Amino acid sequence: MNTGVRIALPEGYAAFVVPRSGLAATHGITIVNSPGTIDAGYRGEIKVALLNTDAREAFDIAVGDRIAQIIVMPVPHARFIPVDALPESVRGEGGFGSTGYQTGATS
Repeated sequence: MNTGVRIALPEGYAAFVVPRSGLAATHGITIVNSPGTIDAGYRGEIKVALLNTDAREAFDIAVGDRIAQIIVMPVPHARFIPVDALPESVRGEGGFGSTGYQTGATS
């Protein structure tokens, strides 16, 4: 969805387009690629890919409706260095769901 909004972020910052909680909770409206990332070099129009998760009811959007929100944050530049092995960690290679609750664990 075109917003008509353009921004110029300073170098070292990024903006993240996220859903509005009220639209999500009351109408099932969310953003497909949330968060949508806007980097400091982008100067085009901000577009929002909306999704209606309520298959029973359409939702009309009018000019001026608040359909998303933007979070602006500093983003450090990272430099990646190829290595043959990574250091060990507590989590290791555990993927989806591997950080869930442990039963019987003591501290």
